[in-house]
Amino acid sequence: MGTPPEIGTDAVDHLYDRLNRDAEAAGYHLNPDREFTIDLVRSLLINEKRFGYPVCPCRLTRGKKDDDLDIICPCDYRDKDLEEFGACYCGLYVDDEIFNGRKQLTAIPERRPPPNQRPVVLTEPAKTAYAPFALPVWRCKVCGYLCARDQPPAVCPVCKAKKDRFERFA
Repeated sequence: MGTPPEIGTDAVDHLYDRLNRDAEAAGYHLNPDREFTIDLVRSLLINEKRFGYPVCPCRLTRGKKDDDLDIICPCDYRDKDLEEFGACYCGLYVDDEIFNGRKQLTAIPERRPPPNQRPVVLTEPAKTAYAPFALPVWRCKVCGYLCARDQPPAVCPVCKAKKDRFERFA
């Protein structure tokens, strides 16, 4: 692939700050090992320059956005990894236990299915036709925020209510 593109310190700091705010708002933290985290942030920026989107630096990409939608940071697997292991696959995002040193970061198994087992990306007309069957919809009982995913978020991105304040929405 050649030499990675140069990424300035300002761009790294800016993305680090944005990711940190987003993580905290979602009830997570960035990895407390700042040097490790800065390397991941720099790698996200390199991938964004290379491919046009911030694909996870710890996974192989096909370089086609439609094939990589599930691994654009934050990836589709982050929340499940955090719930089960306390960190995401690459270790960028961690839970309170790891952040506060009460638990060690361990290896996270890959959840991403092999290419031949991944769901087909549907075109817009097909998405509309199959929308009622794709994923459960969760509603925050506090503010009404809706999201479609396997499980509700750990923290509502709008009002910061905890996961137990979500209900399955018909």
